[in-house]
Amino acid sequence: MAFELPGTSVYTRGMLQLSTSLTNRPILSLRTSTQIGTVLGPIINPNNLQVEAFYCQSNFANGQHILLERDIRDIMAQGFVVNDQDALSEPGELVRLQDTLKINFQLLGKPVVTTTGSHVGKVIDYATDVPSMFIKKIYVSQSIFKSLSSSNLGIDRLQIVEITPRKIVINDLHGTMPARANALA
Repeated sequence: MAFELPGTSVYTRGMLQLSTSLTNRPILSLRTSTQIGTVLGPIINPNNLQVEAFYCQSNFANGQHILLERDIRDIMAQGFVVNDQDALSEPGELVRLQDTLKINFQLLGKPVVTTTGSHVGKVIDYATDVPSMFIKKIYVSQSIFKSLSSSNLGIDRLQIVEITPRKIVINDLHGTMPARANALA
Protein backbone atom coordinates (compact mmCIF):
# COMPACT_ATOMS: atom_id res chain seq x y z
CA MET A 1 0.00 0.00 0.00
CA ALA A 2 1.52 3.32 -1.06
CA PHE A 3 0.59 6.58 0.63
CA GLU A 4 1.71 10.20 0.78
CA LEU A 5 2.33 12.32 3.83
CA PRO A 6 1.08 15.89 3.47
CA GLY A 7 2.17 18.47 6.04
CA THR A 8 -1.00 17.97 8.04
CA SER A 9 -3.68 15.57 6.92
CA VAL A 10 -7.26 16.68 6.46
CA TYR A 11 -8.23 13.70 8.63
CA THR A 12 -6.69 15.15 11.78
CA ARG A 13 -6.34 18.90 11.26
CA GLY A 14 -8.03 20.62 14.21
CA MET A 15 -10.23 17.65 15.02
CA LEU A 16 -11.12 15.83 18.17
CA GLN A 17 -11.04 12.06 17.77
CA LEU A 18 -12.98 9.61 19.92
CA SER A 19 -10.95 6.91 21.67
CA THR A 20 -12.19 4.18 19.32
CA SER A 21 -10.73 6.01 16.32
CA LEU A 22 -7.25 5.89 17.91
CA THR A 23 -7.16 2.16 18.70
CA ASN A 24 -6.82 -0.99 16.60
CA ARG A 25 -5.34 1.04 13.74
CA PRO A 26 -2.49 0.13 11.37
CA ILE A 27 0.96 1.65 11.83
CA LEU A 28 2.38 2.59 8.43
CA SER A 29 6.05 3.10 7.57
CA LEU A 30 7.09 5.98 5.33
CA ARG A 31 10.32 4.21 4.48
CA THR A 32 8.79 0.94 3.28
CA SER A 33 5.22 2.09 2.47
CA THR A 34 3.87 -0.95 4.31
CA GLN A 35 2.07 -1.75 7.54
CA ILE A 36 4.61 -2.46 10.28
CA GLY A 37 2.28 -2.94 13.22
CA THR A 38 -1.04 -2.21 14.89
CA VAL A 39 -1.92 0.33 17.59
CA LEU A 40 -3.66 -1.47 20.47
CA GLY A 41 -4.43 1.24 23.02
CA PRO A 42 -3.31 4.53 24.53
CA ILE A 43 -0.94 5.19 27.41
CA ILE A 44 -2.51 8.12 29.27
CA ASN A 45 -0.75 10.28 31.84
CA PRO A 46 -3.41 10.91 34.53
CA ASN A 47 -1.58 14.01 35.80
CA ASN A 48 -2.34 16.03 32.67
CA LEU A 49 -4.70 13.78 30.63
CA GLN A 50 -2.27 13.53 27.74
CA VAL A 51 -1.86 10.49 25.54
CA GLU A 52 1.93 10.09 25.77
CA ALA A 53 2.24 6.88 23.78
CA PHE A 54 0.39 3.84 22.46
CA TYR A 55 0.73 0.14 23.15
CA CYS A 56 1.21 -1.63 19.86
CA GLN A 57 2.01 -4.96 18.23
CA SER A 58 4.86 -5.09 15.74
CA ASN A 59 4.57 -7.19 12.59
CA PHE A 60 8.27 -8.06 12.88
CA ALA A 61 8.89 -8.79 16.57
CA ASN A 62 7.05 -10.66 19.32
CA GLY A 63 5.82 -9.02 22.49
CA GLN A 64 4.23 -5.72 23.27
CA HIS A 65 5.85 -2.56 21.95
CA ILE A 66 5.28 1.14 22.49
CA LEU A 67 4.87 3.91 19.95
CA LEU A 68 5.71 7.31 21.46
CA GLU A 69 3.45 10.20 20.52
CA ARG A 70 6.45 12.22 19.29
CA ASP A 71 7.34 9.48 16.77
CA ILE A 72 3.97 9.71 15.02
CA ARG A 73 4.36 11.78 11.85
CA ASP A 74 0.64 11.89 11.08
CA ILE A 75 -2.63 10.14 11.74
CA MET A 76 -4.53 9.57 8.52
CA ALA A 77 -7.65 7.64 7.62
CA GLN A 78 -5.38 4.73 6.65
CA GLY A 79 -3.62 4.64 10.04
CA PHE A 80 -0.73 6.04 12.07
CA VAL A 81 2.27 7.14 9.98
CA VAL A 82 5.83 6.76 11.33
CA ASN A 83 9.27 6.89 9.72
CA ASP A 84 10.06 3.19 10.09
CA GLN A 85 10.13 0.14 12.38
CA ASP A 86 12.57 1.92 14.74
CA ALA A 87 9.65 4.03 16.03
CA LEU A 88 8.38 0.97 17.92
CA SER A 89 10.22 0.52 21.23
CA GLU A 90 10.20 -2.12 23.91
CA PRO A 91 8.74 -0.85 27.22
CA GLY A 92 12.02 -1.28 29.15
CA GLU A 93 13.85 1.05 26.75
CA LEU A 94 11.68 4.06 27.59
CA VAL A 95 13.10 5.38 30.86
CA ARG A 96 11.10 8.65 30.93
CA LEU A 97 7.82 6.78 30.42
CA GLN A 98 8.33 4.26 33.25
CA ASP A 99 6.36 6.20 35.89
CA THR A 100 3.34 6.52 33.58
CA LEU A 101 3.60 2.84 32.60
CA LYS A 102 3.63 1.80 36.29
CA ILE A 103 0.43 3.76 36.96
CA ASN A 104 -1.33 1.85 34.14
CA PHE A 105 -4.10 4.46 34.11
CA GLN A 106 -7.33 3.37 32.42
CA LEU A 107 -9.80 6.15 31.68
CA LEU A 108 -12.64 4.06 30.25
CA GLY A 109 -14.89 2.70 32.99
CA LYS A 110 -13.60 5.15 35.62
CA PRO A 111 -16.40 6.39 37.96
CA VAL A 112 -17.18 10.11 37.84
CA VAL A 113 -18.43 12.00 40.90
CA THR A 114 -19.03 15.68 41.68
CA THR A 115 -17.21 17.71 44.32
CA THR A 116 -20.29 17.34 46.53
CA GLY A 117 -20.07 13.54 46.26
CA SER A 118 -22.92 12.91 43.82
CA HIS A 119 -22.35 9.92 41.55
CA VAL A 120 -22.56 10.99 37.89
CA GLY A 121 -21.71 7.74 36.09
CA LYS A 122 -18.77 6.05 34.35
CA VAL A 123 -16.52 7.18 31.51
CA ILE A 124 -17.62 5.45 28.31
CA ASP A 125 -15.51 7.42 25.82
CA TYR A 126 -13.26 10.43 25.47
CA ALA A 127 -12.20 12.86 22.75
CA THR A 128 -8.55 13.64 22.08
CA ASP A 129 -7.18 16.73 20.34
CA VAL A 130 -4.86 14.98 17.89
CA PRO A 131 -2.23 17.71 17.36
CA SER A 132 -1.58 18.07 21.11
CA MET A 133 -2.76 14.56 22.17
CA PHE A 134 -4.55 16.07 25.18
CA ILE A 135 -7.88 14.59 26.15
CA LYS A 136 -10.35 17.47 25.84
CA LYS A 137 -13.67 15.82 26.73
CA ILE A 138 -14.87 12.76 28.56
CA TYR A 139 -18.25 11.19 27.90
CA VAL A 140 -20.06 9.76 30.89
CA SER A 141 -22.87 7.22 30.92
CA GLN A 142 -25.35 8.16 33.61
CA SER A 143 -27.21 5.89 35.98
CA ILE A 144 -30.40 4.21 34.75
CA PHE A 145 -32.69 6.80 36.41
CA LYS A 146 -30.86 9.78 34.93
CA SER A 147 -30.41 8.18 31.51
CA LEU A 148 -34.20 7.87 31.09
CA SER A 149 -34.55 11.64 31.04
CA SER A 150 -31.37 12.54 29.12
CA SER A 151 -28.52 11.06 27.11
CA ASN A 152 -24.84 10.68 28.03
CA LEU A 153 -22.97 13.68 29.42
CA GLY A 154 -20.07 15.36 27.67
CA ILE A 155 -17.71 16.85 30.25
CA ASP A 156 -14.96 19.28 29.27
CA ARG A 157 -11.51 18.79 30.79
CA LEU A 158 -11.84 22.21 32.47
CA GLN A 159 -14.64 20.78 34.66
CA ILE A 160 -12.32 18.10 36.07
CA VAL A 161 -11.11 18.93 39.58
CA GLU A 162 -9.17 15.79 40.48
CA ILE A 163 -8.21 12.40 39.07
CA THR A 164 -7.51 9.64 41.56
CA PRO A 165 -6.76 5.95 40.96
CA ARG A 166 -10.40 5.15 41.76
CA LYS A 167 -12.45 8.06 40.39
CA ILE A 168 -12.65 11.36 38.54
CA VAL A 169 -13.98 14.34 40.49
CA ILE A 170 -15.72 17.11 38.54
CA ASN A 171 -17.39 20.40 39.40
CA ASP A 172 -21.11 20.21 40.10
CA LEU A 173 -23.22 19.87 36.97
CA HIS A 174 -25.33 23.01 37.20
CA GLY A 175 -26.25 23.90 33.62
CA THR A 176 -24.34 21.03 31.96
CA MET A 177 -25.87 20.03 28.65
CA PRO A 178 -26.01 16.34 27.69
CA ALA A 179 -24.01 15.25 24.65
CA ARG A 180 -24.16 12.07 22.61
CA ALA A 181 -21.06 9.95 23.15
CA ASN A 182 -21.13 8.46 19.68
CA ALA A 183 -20.83 11.83 17.92
CA LEU A 184 -17.53 13.50 17.13
CA ALA A 185 -16.85 16.27 19.62
